[in-house]
Amino acid sequence: MDQSISQARILIVDDEPANLKVMREVLASNYRLSFAKSGAVALQLIENDPPKLILLDVMMPDMNGFEVCKILKANPKTAHIPVIFVTALTQEQDESEGFSLGAVDYITKPISPAIVKARVKTHLSLVQAEQLKQAHVDLVERLGRAAEYKDTDTGEHIARMSQYSKVLALALGMNEQHAELLRQAAPMHDVGKIGIPDSILLKPGKLTPDEFAHMKEHAAIGAKILANSPSPLLQLAHVLAIEHHEKWDGTGYPNGLKGEEISIEGRIVAIADVFDALTSKRPYKEPWSIEQTLEHMQQQAGKHFDPHLVDLFISKIDAILAIKKAHQERD
Repeated sequence: MDQSISQARILIVDDEPANLKVMREVLASNYRLSFAKSGAVALQLIENDPPKLILLDVMMPDMNGFEVCKILKANPKTAHIPVIFVTALTQEQDESEGFSLGAVDYITKPISPAIVKARVKTHLSLVQAEQLKQAHVDLVERLGRAAEYKDTDTGEHIARMSQYSKVLALALGMNEQHAELLRQAAPMHDVGKIGIPDSILLKPGKLTPDEFAHMKEHAAIGAKILANSPSPLLQLAHVLAIEHHEKWDGTGYPNGLKGEEISIEGRIVAIADVFDALTSKRPYKEPWSIEQTLEHMQQQAGKHFDPHLVDLFISKIDAILAIKKAHQERD
């Protein structure tokens, strides 16, 4: 058994001492165990030291398992903890209620030791996989922030533009899963700036032709950093890095792609990136007003930007500005 799984702590909640004893005999050799004889005690233990998994009896006095689960799932601090109901209830409506409250599984009494061990191992493995996935996403965002800190006052630009990208993707009809993947990948679009000297990135005035040529290399640098990964997240980040400065009319860089030769994700991120850049303070300029920015984007529809996406973006401006305001308050 994976060591990180075997060291996981499981909370077992049951008002019958005999049932707690049976669970101890089944699981104690593989996991760290905590016990509670009531829902109230369980909630207190969870608040003080959240476990990796909860085995929860349904039929308990004062507060039954359904009520405990409902409280846990309503609390953002504990909503992520998997709950497996352990119960003598066999009615389909009872199982349906438990799943509707957020439980991940049911184990019926009298328990089978083999089934308990298998279900616990399965759900702890899923927890571990989700944690690894979240760490992956978190690392991508932090690397994006590291690049962004080179030429903005804060790393909030990439948080804003990635959320704008998701809003626009959903407005286009992209499914939630892919729109979220786009949000997660968008922070890496400018990672190639790591390879651009600060004398160019932070220059307060207009760049010379040579300096601008050097600046444009950040798209190719970012693509090289992100190339050849088996991860769907990094594969999409690679596309965004190489395409976010391409233009609808073919005058962009580095490859001069035109129209739908540019991926839909690249076209979305281009709009989100430019909107936030124009409305933000940079070393070389003061922020534009929202009105100026939207007017510019409309003028660039069919030139820099996909015209249909510009219309969609403007139709969602209230949601965009709410995101911008929330991050300004964080600043």
